[in-house]
Amino acid sequence: MDIGGLKAFIAVAKSGSFSGAATQLHITQPAVSKRIAGLEEQLAKSLFDRNGRVIRLTEAGETLLRAAEHIVRSVDMAEDQIRSLGSEVTGRLSIATSHHIGIHRLPEVLRQFTTRYPDVELDLKFTDSELAAEDVLSGRMELAVATLPIITPAALLVTPVWNDKLVVVCNKQHALLKRKNNGAQDLAAFPAVLPSRSTITRQIVTEFLQQSGEQVQVALETNYLETIRVMVEVGLGWSVLPQTMISGDIIAIEVDGFNLQRTLGLMRVKAHTLSVAASRFVEAIEEVAE
Repeated sequence: MDIGGLKAFIAVAKSGSFSGAATQLHITQPAVSKRIAGLEEQLAKSLFDRNGRVIRLTEAGETLLRAAEHIVRSVDMAEDQIRSLGSEVTGRLSIATSHHIGIHRLPEVLRQFTTRYPDVELDLKFTDSELAAEDVLSGRMELAVATLPIITPAALLVTPVWNDKLVVVCNKQHALLKRKNNGAQDLAAFPAVLPSRSTITRQIVTEFLQQSGEQVQVALETNYLETIRVMVEVGLGWSVLPQTMISGDIIAIEVDGFNLQRTLGLMRVKAHTLSVAASRFVEAIEEVAE
């Protein structure tokens, strides 16, 4: 399939119009129409249902969209890697990262990297750590900087960078503060504000309680740690947060047997050779971590 045709198809699907796609791609509307017609002729399927100015994807179009995005991303990444094979550090560098790391760990890395390599076009995607790993495995992103998985997929190469100590927290008025010795059973007696079950942090908390035969009461689920901190602060429940996030009315409490941490770091596909830009970014992270 022609890459130009796939890019035109994606642009029409995302913008919802041929004119919008033409503007995005800096080509004429007839050129967009010609590329779409070429794809439809090659596949012998209609990709869009047209009703006046309203267009929507057909079943064939939805199937193609999923594959086309992956194909175009892979080709773009390959082009960037080839361009950066020389001594110049240029091209696009796609990185998936979690919101927490993006706020608390990456700013200094990004400052140093963009100062040294201003010609690199950074493509940052903020997402959950688990989804960041999937983005790397699928080839949508070249690197991920996120919480490392408990069980590493065989195709993934992980590099630990930071140890992130986790602590149990509550606000200053919480009943847990009135107890001298808190254990898993005490945590299970009160509602908690935690990330969703798919997250590594939630898995860590659940496993800790299950070891004592307890289950967690979840009052609220959200994957944004900043939101969790605020919800704990106003009294919606206890939670588990990185020690670095304790501030204001948030108090860390001692819990018998709770000495846990998660590991933050880099993820990449083992079989893929890093672009020069990605290699320099890895170096920048290692420098800051040291």
